[in-house]
Amino acid sequence: MKRIFLIFLAIFSSFLAFAQENDSIIVVKSPAGRLSGLIDIQDLVNEGYNFWDEKFEGHWAGVELGINGFANADYSLYSSTDNNFLKNDLLRSNILNLNVLQYSKGLQQNRNTIGLITGLGLSLQSYRLSNSTTIILDENRKVKPKMLIFDSNQKSKLSSVYLEVPLLVEFQIPVGHNANRLYFSAGITGAKRLESHTKVKYRKDGKREKLKSPGDYSIREYKVAGTFRMGYRWVNLFATYDLVPLFEDRRGPELFPFAAGIKLISF
Repeated sequence: MKRIFLIFLAIFSSFLAFAQENDSIIVVKSPAGRLSGLIDIQDLVNEGYNFWDEKFEGHWAGVELGINGFANADYSLYSSTDNNFLKNDLLRSNILNLNVLQYSKGLQQNRNTIGLITGLGLSLQSYRLSNSTTIILDENRKVKPKMLIFDSNQKSKLSSVYLEVPLLVEFQIPVGHNANRLYFSAGITGAKRLESHTKVKYRKDGKREKLKSPGDYSIREYKVAGTFRMGYRWVNLFATYDLVPLFEDRRGPELFPFAAGIKLISF
C-alpha cells in the first residue's frame, strides 16, 4: 500500500511540473497607442481623423450650351464706315463645350470640400454676324469686312473650335445630405485653336446655297480665359471672359470674347 501511494505521489508531482512549464502566459503588447486594434492614436495626432468617406469630386466634366459675344470693342484701326462690322447677334451666337476629361484633387486633410480641378475639353464657338457682312483677309493679313450681295435670308457666321485645359479652384458647401452640395469654382482655361471658318447661307435664284471658307482669319492660335462656375444639383451655370483679344495684334479690331450658359449633362 505504501509503495502504491509513493508511485501515485511521483506521478502527480510530474504532472504539476509539466503543467507549470506549458501554461506560461506570453503577453503580446499592442502597438503603442492602438485603441482596440482600430484607430492608431499616434496617426490620429499626426494626420487627424477623416470623417468624410468620399474623395473630392469637381464639376468640370459635362456638356454645356450658352451664348457668346464680344466686349470692349475697339475699331480704331478702321474708318468710321467700318465700325462695328463684327457686331454679332447675341441670342443667335452660341457656344458648345464638350468637357470630356476631368481630374480632381482635394486640398484638405480632413475634409473634401475644397480642391483643384483640371481636365480636357472641346469648345465650339460660333458668332452670328450681320446678315450683310462676312470677313476676309487683305494682303497684310488684316481682317476686312466684305458686304454680301445675295438675295434675302442671308446668314453669316464666324466659327472656331478650341482644345481647352482648365485649372480651377472649387469650393463646395454641403446642403442637407452630404451628396447635395452648392459649389463655386473659379480659375483660368488655356486653349489652342484647332480650326476656324466663315459660313454664309443664302438664296440665289430661289435656291438655298451655303458657302464655307476655312482659314485662320488672323485669330490667335492660343488664348487664355477667366472662368467662373456655380451650381446646385441639376442647375449648373458657367461664364467665361477671354483675357486676350480675339485677333492678333493690329490684325483686326480689338474684341474680347465672352460666354455664359448652362450645363446640360454632367459626367
